[in-house]
Amino acid sequence: MTKGCSFLAVMFVMVLVCDQMGASDAATCSASQLSPCLGALQSGSAPSQDCCARLKGQQSCLCGYMKDPNMKQYVNSPNARKVVGQCGVTLPNC
Repeated sequence: MTKGCSFLAVMFVMVLVCDQMGASDAATCSASQLSPCLGALQSGSAPSQDCCARLKGQQSCLCGYMKDPNMKQYVNSPNARKVVGQCGVTLPNC
């Protein structure tokens, strides 16, 4: 794994941990639920069925993730847009 991918993985885990700390605010919006998508987000590979199911379950949360300074770089990345498209999820206009 390259240093860039390792850094991205560490940052994603940190975001997930921070998200869990604030989970009481919005129990239905939890970025940690998207952990099955981590591999596809890192590599740009095809997402798993579990990833797509969870992404569809979190679709109403995407605007919040896109506006969150800790999450927006991941949600707006080319690989994230690819994964979202492959899962048939439409990114909202926020």
